[in-house]
Amino acid sequence: MAKFTFNMPDVGEGVAEAEVVEWHVKVGDTVTEDQHLVDVMTDKATIDIESPVDGVVTELAGEPGDTVAVGSMLLVIEVAGDVAEEPAPEPAPAPAEKPEVEEAKPEVVAAPEPEVEPEPAPEPAPTSTPSHAKVLATPAVRKRAAELGIDLNEVKPAADGRVRHADLDAFLSYSGGFSPATPTRSDEEQKVIGMRRRIAENMAASKRNIPHFSYVEEVDVTDLEVMRAQLNANRGAKPKLTILPLLITAICKTLPEFPMINARYDDEAGLVTRHGAVHLGMATQTDAGLMVPVIRDAQGKNLWQLANEIGRLAEAARTGKAKSDELSGGTLTVTSLGPLGGVATTPVINRPEVAIIGPNRIIERPMFVPDGQGGERIEKRKLMNISISCDHRVVDGYDAASFVQALKKLIETPVLIVSN
Repeated sequence: MAKFTFNMPDVGEGVAEAEVVEWHVKVGDTVTEDQHLVDVMTDKATIDIESPVDGVVTELAGEPGDTVAVGSMLLVIEVAGDVAEEPAPEPAPAPAEKPEVEEAKPEVVAAPEPEVEPEPAPEPAPTSTPSHAKVLATPAVRKRAAELGIDLNEVKPAADGRVRHADLDAFLSYSGGFSPATPTRSDEEQKVIGMRRRIAENMAASKRNIPHFSYVEEVDVTDLEVMRAQLNANRGAKPKLTILPLLITAICKTLPEFPMINARYDDEAGLVTRHGAVHLGMATQTDAGLMVPVIRDAQGKNLWQLANEIGRLAEAARTGKAKSDELSGGTLTVTSLGPLGGVATTPVINRPEVAIIGPNRIIERPMFVPDGQGGERIEKRKLMNISISCDHRVVDGYDAASFVQALKKLIETPVLIVSN
């Protein structure tokens, strides 16, 4: 038998290290060639690593959340034969020191106090306890009553005058407001690794480096929703339109007048790039956390092509099949929580972009509208707030407000969205 040292492979694109996300084997497991060993995450994407040999796992490089440098030991496999094919030995970089974690100590739980108290002086037990008298109950019953905020004088005891747990239960059944909102749960610690750690790092860097400001405007989408319903009623085999393709089209039509919104800022080089093409990031919630797949050249796609691309990229992100080039290179991001969108949002910019747009939920409200005779009438309208957060180093408040007002005009005149 011999040992085969499997080093972290070079996954290309200039990646120098990868984070262990999840091991699919443990020490002592028998593995076969091409078996899935581990998921690792780089700056670009999550990668499946497969075994190059048959054998038994004898050593793993670390735990989920640890970083492994390219070329250093990932795991060791014991293989059959006298000689294992091993790469030329290279000193692996020392793993990053991890803070010592205090070993959890077993919790000492005091033994429950006996349910029996010394018998009081012999006298007939009263059927009800006067408010000034000491109520007979065990320490455990007293503690529970105190936690529930119950005065034991208000609880009718059993025949012997002693209040028991069953008496508390009966009191709770017939006295509203004393039951706890929810059972107490134990604390839970969860290590921040993988996509969740990447999101945390990106959001922290964005807020730390970018001076954000936000602007919110109310938009009447009543006519837009009418047009969307008409388009869907005659769509045939095409995908059903949500409001997002219409909004993206309106954004793309508005951006040429406001190139500073569709830009990226390299703060180290002090360089702003105003992009001609709109590579629109679409914030998507997944089980692994928030991901931002990118619709390439959104300005060159019609409503139905956008609807197809939105569905395809969202599905790829949620199932973990999005490619690295589909998750990078955006020039502007749209983030929407749909019906959960709330009244207004102040989204965090997807650095190095300089702006992010957040449509909020649609609500119906009575509004004053022209009656066609020089007066006004009250009418039920569908309204939606649009939020935008901008990098104040690149985008001025006046420019952000002007952009949203131009977008509002287009949305409230939806025929302009589908016209050339």
